Formats: sequence, structure tokens, C-alpha cells
Amino acid sequence: MPEVEAADGIELYVEQHGTRKPGGYTILFSCPYSTTHANWLGQVEPMLGAGHGVLLWDFRGHGRSDIPASQAGYSLDHVIDDMTRVLDWGAPDEAVVLAGLSFGGLASLHFAHRHPTRVAALVLANSGPGFKNPEAAADWKARSERTADFIETRGFEAFVTGKAAPTCIGRRPELPAAIAAAEAIKAQAPAGVANFGRYVAGLAPSIIDELAEIEIPALVAVGGEDRAYQRAAEVMASKLPRARCEVVEGAGHIVNIEAADAFNALVLDFLGGLADSR
Repeated sequence: MPEVEAADGIELYVEQHGTRKPGGYTILFSCPYSTTHANWLGQVEPMLGAGHGVLLWDFRGHGRSDIPASQAGYSLDHVIDDMTRVLDWGAPDEAVVLAGLSFGGLASLHFAHRHPTRVAALVLANSGPGFKNPEAAADWKARSERTADFIETRGFEAFVTGKAAPTCIGRRPELPAAIAAAEAIKAQAPAGVANFGRYVAGLAPSIIDELAEIEIPALVAVGGEDRAYQRAAEVMASKLPRARCEVVEGAGHIVNIEAADAFNALVLDFLGGLADSR
């Protein structure tokens, strides 16, 4: 099992699929909160076929990565440093494409702002820049607490088959990619994911005021039926200096599973344009 050691000794699960070909990029895919690297398996073959290398990983407390022993092991700073170490392991001498969905996109934005020379481009799917308004931030924190409590008390079987399903495996649970994602989610330890929600995802600071400073090409993709994130996509597209915004019609939150072909084609077209402009 490939593992990368974090600064505090936590072992992070990482998969490296292929290596980039001439003209291609290495892409680090970061998953939504509560999910695992398996949510991105449907993107591996299309990206490899186009000459790109792929890195998949699990956040600390998620999937096959270690679970911090205490609250002190959970913070956004830890996540950003974890991403640095994964890239040092899998793509040490190049600027990469950071692709993230939901919280994975927010983490990618924070990383790009702190380490712009490490990032060639961003793919931000059904994501947002965090909540600047104190009331909205407090509401998000409370929702994250409720989700954490649910995971700890009811478990992941109830999580992936209940109301949370559309935001972790999508609205088409019969799809093979959704089934694989659900099985990986159910195999997680509830405590690790719950604490990540309380102390990382639920407390993640807004980066909206810094968006104008992120002068990196960005694809902002949003599902046409994911109304909760459409306004966030508009904000990011208007404030990021080099953003392209695309709506994937008929898709909800987990756009890369629900509308995999359309999503993959959109990402490949974006990356092809980057390569042409080199």
C-alpha cells in the first residue's frame, strides 16, 4: 500500500497511476469531505489515455490514511502540508493540476494561494471559496457538527444510503462508479471522518478575498442541478483572474460520477487548451 508520511507522522494513502507524457500534466485529485480516493477512479483511465499522470489520495482520517490520535492532528494547515508531501512524493519537480470537488476544491484553492509555483492549473468542481459571512460560517459549522454526529451514531451504511447519498456518491447509486465509491466510504472509520468534519471542513476559513491573487488558469465546473453551489461557482469565476466556468447539465453535486463522460471531456478540453498555450 503506497503511503506518504505527514509532518506529524500520519501515514497518508496515495495511489500513482501512470506518469505524464510530453505535453501532459500530473493531476492530483482531492475528494469531497467524507469520501475517499475511490470517488475519482472513473477519471483515471481517461486522463491516462490523454497523456496525463494521476495521483489519488485520502485525507487524514479518511479512507486508508491514518487517523490522528487527537484534535491537534486536524487542521487545514495539516491538509495543505499533507498535499505538499504527496506532491513531493509523486511530482517533485513539476507544477501540477489540482482537481478538487467540494471540500477538495476549497483545499486546492488554499494550496494554490500558498504555493502558486507548485500549481499549473485548478479544476474546481461543485466547490466554493468558503463562507465570509459570520452567520453563514456558523451555519456551516453547525451542519458539519450534525453530519459528524450522524456518522458516529448511525455509521456509514446509513450515510451512503440516506439523505447524504447525493453529496457523497451522487444521485445514481446503481452506477458502477457510485457502487465502488460507496463501498470505500463504508469501509472508513467513523471517528476519523467525523473529527475531520468538526475541526477541518467545518472550520475552513474563507478564501474569497484572496481569489483575485490566484493568477492560475482555473476550470470552474458546476452541476446544472447542484443549486447549492451555482452561486459559489459564479463568484469564483468572476474573481479568479483566469477562470473558465462551465455548467454540466443534468448533473448534481457528484458531477464526476453522475455525468462522468461530460465531466471528463470538459477537463480534457481544458487541459488541452493549457498545453496549446504553453
